[in-house]
Amino acid sequence: MPAKVVMTSDELRRALARMAHEIVEYNKSTDNLILVGLHTRGVPLARRLADNITAFEKAPVPVGVLDFTSYRDDLSHRQPVVKDSDIPCGIDGKAVVLVDDVLFTGRSARAAMDAIIDFGRPDVIQLAVLVDRGHRELPIRADYVGKNIPSSRNEDVQVKLSETDAVDEVCITNAEQA
Repeated sequence: MPAKVVMTSDELRRALARMAHEIVEYNKSTDNLILVGLHTRGVPLARRLADNITAFEKAPVPVGVLDFTSYRDDLSHRQPVVKDSDIPCGIDGKAVVLVDDVLFTGRSARAAMDAIIDFGRPDVIQLAVLVDRGHRELPIRADYVGKNIPSSRNEDVQVKLSETDAVDEVCITNAEQA
């Protein structure tokens, strides 16, 4: 199966704008809000969400970067590449929105929650994902979803962003082709 584009650049942009509005509406303010992008593609997505929030709220939102590699439960199956985490402010009492590109089994989100707790005790942890593809193995759901894309386990959902891939789009391919 050739790659099938399921989100164009415009659809991706609109989804992020909508998600930014939902984040502000749910949290009622940006005062205690921090967005934390999960390496790799969650980081530019968190920055884009923050830019959208800043544009219509006229208030900057801090953006952090989280590497949760050492918290994963599959380290024995892969060679970990640890990156830096950078949380720009204390998270105690804050609303922390973890931002990732794809929600699949829920294992990355669980690992990220474990990792963020080591930085402090937030008031609430929320999850924002560009794509929810289903197939959960853990009881985790996203609070903010750009698009639900039902997929089979033998398909791969690829988020491509201009910051990392020189193009903005979401594609589905056979996992063997990825």
